Amino acid sequence: MKRIADLDPGQMSAAQRRVYDAIASGPRKGVRGPLAVWLHRPELAEHAQALGSYCRYDTSLPPRLSELAILTLARVWSSEYEWYAHKPFALEAGLGADVIEAIRTNTEPPFAQADEAAVHAFLTELHRDRKVSDAVYAEAVERLGEAGVIDLVGLAGYYTLISMTINVFQVTQPAGVPNQLDESAA
Repeated sequence: MKRIADLDPGQMSAAQRRVYDAIASGPRKGVRGPLAVWLHRPELAEHAQALGSYCRYDTSLPPRLSELAILTLARVWSSEYEWYAHKPFALEAGLGADVIEAIRTNTEPPFAQADEAAVHAFLTELHRDRKVSDAVYAEAVERLGEAGVIDLVGLAGYYTLISMTINVFQVTQPAGVPNQLDESAA
């Protein structure tokens, strides 16, 4: 059960309602998951959602690579809600079901595209080692460009914040949706 209740829009402060309306009227079309948690602190919600909007919709990375990055981070953090929310977007963006399943089960994904392998290697090494080697960095720059690597690091930071929020406040997917990332789901 979620540790913090969603706010009732009719009971929100003026600042909360302003941020709520801005999020709900944007491309997300609603306030769910970690955004609903952050709304308890409207200043945080306002700034975080602006960063999230950039990371989700405006980076130099194509949606296929952004969604791969998001699922990789959801797996790293065992963030069930984020996995549930983004798996359909990843499939729609063209990420292979076999790649998604390998990420879910913590096995080596069968990447057919070098840019996908570079994103996954970069994020895996970054989270495991808290830095990336010269070779992994060079491969990422070659495949994504310098702007793409900067955007990838920003996306990694934002979706790490998302995952930490989900895990700390126990934000879950809707009732009846089974877990996909725990050991019993592998």
